[in-house]
Amino acid sequence: MKLSQLVQSNQTFNSKSYKSLSPVMKEAVTDIMKLIENQGNLIFNFENAIKKVCEFHNVDKDDIEKYFDNELIEQLGEK
Repeated sequence: MKLSQLVQSNQTFNSKSYKSLSPVMKEAVTDIMKLIENQGNLIFNFENAIKKVCEFHNVDKDDIEKYFDNELIEQLGEK
């Protein structure tokens, strides 16, 4: 599964990985998904969205990136 497929399907919000996040992290992930939803260059926009949202919500960029790594692994059925 590609990141673009995850964004299009919005499967993120029904996963164990998402449900285990703190309320602030859930809000940050939701904001990231909103920022990248209808953009052109997904990878560039994804990186920029993470940076902006982490600054806004005062969350660690590594934690957000780890969440998305776990989410992709979970969606691929590897976890």
